[in-house]
Amino acid sequence: MNDIFSALESEVRSYSRTWPTTFDRAQGSYLYSEDGKPYLDFFAGAGALNYGHNNPALKRKLLEYIERDGVTHGLDQATVAKREFLETLDEKLLKPRGLDYKVQFPGPTGTNSVESALKLARKITGRESIISFTNAFHGMTLGSLSVTGNSMKRGGAGIPLVHATPMPYDNYFDGQFPDFLYFERLLADSGSGLNEPAAVIVETLQGEGGINSSRPEWLRGLRELCDKHGMLLIVDDVQMGCGRTGPFFSFEQAGITPDIVCLSKSIGGYGSPLAITLIKSELDVWEPGEHNGTFRGNNPAFVTASEALRLYWSDDELEKGTLAKGERVGKVLSDIEDKYEGAVSKGRGLARGLGFEDVEVAGKISKAAFERQLILETAGPKDEVVKIMPPLTLSDEELDQGLHIITESVQSVLG
Repeated sequence: MNDIFSALESEVRSYSRTWPTTFDRAQGSYLYSEDGKPYLDFFAGAGALNYGHNNPALKRKLLEYIERDGVTHGLDQATVAKREFLETLDEKLLKPRGLDYKVQFPGPTGTNSVESALKLARKITGRESIISFTNAFHGMTLGSLSVTGNSMKRGGAGIPLVHATPMPYDNYFDGQFPDFLYFERLLADSGSGLNEPAAVIVETLQGEGGINSSRPEWLRGLRELCDKHGMLLIVDDVQMGCGRTGPFFSFEQAGITPDIVCLSKSIGGYGSPLAITLIKSELDVWEPGEHNGTFRGNNPAFVTASEALRLYWSDDELEKGTLAKGERVGKVLSDIEDKYEGAVSKGRGLARGLGFEDVEVAGKISKAAFERQLILETAGPKDEVVKIMPPLTLSDEELDQGLHIITESVQSVLG
């Protein structure tokens, strides 16, 4: 790689160390290095590229918008692009699901959405404490870090991260205790020391935490617990929304309705920065300007977001395809699990993982896959899980090619 990266870029860079090449262009399910070598991408921008790189239909709409001098930067002003996005979101997502949400534009990234959700929950309830879960990841700003589990990332804050209390995620104790036994006991016991929580924030499938999937009945139980104790339920769908698990929202399978939903990453369609916070209408108690941000109105992203919703969420074809492809991935991972002691298949939809008792194995498999021109990330508190998140739009042939490389890479590492 060009020495300018090591000479000038901060030591904080990470992905460029994992995949040591310089990329120049991308199309569909592939990234291409500057010397033209193709790499099949099973990372998809950490979930920001569910519809692939430079999706031609989205690119056409974006180019047309730019060429006609459409508004680029709009703060929270009313624009044609924003109106079309809101209308399309309402028509394709909210009304068909019977969801009565107001839409907030909190800033360009997932952590902006989480920060706004936490702040609003505290404003609504008058309470300070937030309940999060073991191995959660919600972002890198201070509020989001306070509800994140990873000790390395939390340590980077440099100050105490307060007003948040972690609880065991689904199956944290391998089914040894009834769901919410500890949580509910603390809520009910006036001597527990647990301040009345404003809200619970949860990922229905933890991505960075290691591809940990919660059961529908666990989520329904959580919804009931929140209702019983006057807590708001926030679902962080930043990485697992936009169809990653099959349905558009990852909580649909459980049949619950969160009070607040955080979306970013693929909501913009094209990989452009965009985040939204969905708020039950009766909970939208913001004062004008009480929460804002310079880049909360990325109008080119509104354009590609609207087109992505029209293209992929006017019917259930993408959802069915994602579930079918996910089953194929799951079958291959189950075969690997059966063959190698210590391997565990995880996840649902096209958010899949292969965990290992030996925490060094996943990183070696990722490296072996890169040598075979496949981009694979790792996840989990010790990077012990191979994380498989290809674009939802990949072809059957590309899926087969990637699964073949994964199988071959596991074989090369574990023999």
